[in-house]
Amino acid sequence: MSETAPKTGTVKRRALRARIWQQVPLIVALVILWMLLWGSISWLNLVTGLVLAIVVTRVFFLPPIELSGRFHPWWALVFLADFSAKVVVASFQVAAQAFAARPVSRNAVIGVQLFTRSDLIMTLTAIALSLIPGSLVVEADRERSVLYLHVFSTPDDAAVEAARTQVMRIERQLVRALGSRHDLERMSEWT
Repeated sequence: MSETAPKTGTVKRRALRARIWQQVPLIVALVILWMLLWGSISWLNLVTGLVLAIVVTRVFFLPPIELSGRFHPWWALVFLADFSAKVVVASFQVAAQAFAARPVSRNAVIGVQLFTRSDLIMTLTAIALSLIPGSLVVEADRERSVLYLHVFSTPDDAAVEAARTQVMRIERQLVRALGSRHDLERMSEWT
């Protein structure tokens, strides 16, 4: 009995340490968000943000974010540049449509099958799509890895396919920047 007690205690401590390290990125993100909401960087905001982040992660159950451990800076820059360009172009398109004499003829809700099973990549893809004017993610089917989004001004099937292609392109860029080796392998199989 005494021989197994230190081993189980050590295993429990390692599991606790692993759980704490999994929560660190979330706590850091929540503290940064808190400081951005207050609009100033101060010791008081840092401490209250840290306390609040710890309370939130303890009170509200959140599944752990599984990070792949890889980050490719080049692909992250490619994503940011492409995303920024899409936001600017789409902003002008939506503004032009708002001032057009003719109303929008047709909109669409489309489902796009993603190849990744990563919750992080799926969430980042949904956020990026929702930030681009003219599209909004209305539902995410986590089990089947499908995003359903409302797309503004889709007069023909080519516009719907262009929207699907845009979703797949954003997902590919995010996988190349942050995805796991498994996601990269799946992506190469699909393309």
